[in-house]
Amino acid sequence: MTNKDNHRKVGAFYEELAANYMQEHDMIILEMNYRCKQGEIDIIARDKEYLVIAEVKYRSNLKSGYPAEAVTAAKQRRIYRAAQYYLYSHGLPETTKIRFDVIAILKGDITYIKDAF
Repeated sequence: MTNKDNHRKVGAFYEELAANYMQEHDMIILEMNYRCKQGEIDIIARDKEYLVIAEVKYRSNLKSGYPAEAVTAAKQRRIYRAAQYYLYSHGLPETTKIRFDVIAILKGDITYIKDAF
């Protein structure tokens, strides 16, 4: 197994952990790993009237900084563009309430940041 394959496997594990956390907090998972030419969205969910676009970041230690710090302004723009395309491609109105959340996982501890950007 290559390092890249292992990285994907670890990422998938923590994305699943994050999705479970969201479901435990009464959110409905609509899609995971949504990809389009504009970018990628880790989790798309419904939380009452909000369409939740969630980015999952995992770190095993602080050597590379806190997980949420990896959601840079450039990353936020790509996620936003992917979310706009998702709305368009699924025929959802531009007035759809969208919330951008970050799920930061450090070791096994989850920090859920609503309205992160």
